[in-house]
Amino acid sequence: MYYTYILLCRDGSLYTGIAADIDKRMKEHFTGSIRAAKYTRSHPPKALAAVWQSDDKSAASSLEYRIKQLPRIEKLRLIDSDDMNVFSGLVDRERYLREDISKFGKWDKFDADK
Repeated sequence: MYYTYILLCRDGSLYTGIAADIDKRMKEHFTGSIRAAKYTRSHPPKALAAVWQSDDKSAASSLEYRIKQLPRIEKLRLIDSDDMNVFSGLVDRERYLREDISKFGKWDKFDADK
């Protein structure tokens, strides 16, 4: 099982990545660990904005690539509505399951004291 995710960063930017262990990866990003992406170390995450589950790394990587190609406005549309039509047929929608963010409660809110 692999996950493709989008983070909302404190500066309003968006970061897209993949992970096999989503909780471990979020801990790395949110704590600024050396294992976190260089981008999220300099643009600390505010919240986990969206997560999709896929059966294999190839599918997760493919979705990550397609999301990274989207303009910001389309990424926000994808986050808000899970409208996979933004990919214009480039993604096999059957390969992905949108996860309910509430399953990842500790990562879906920003702690202002950090």
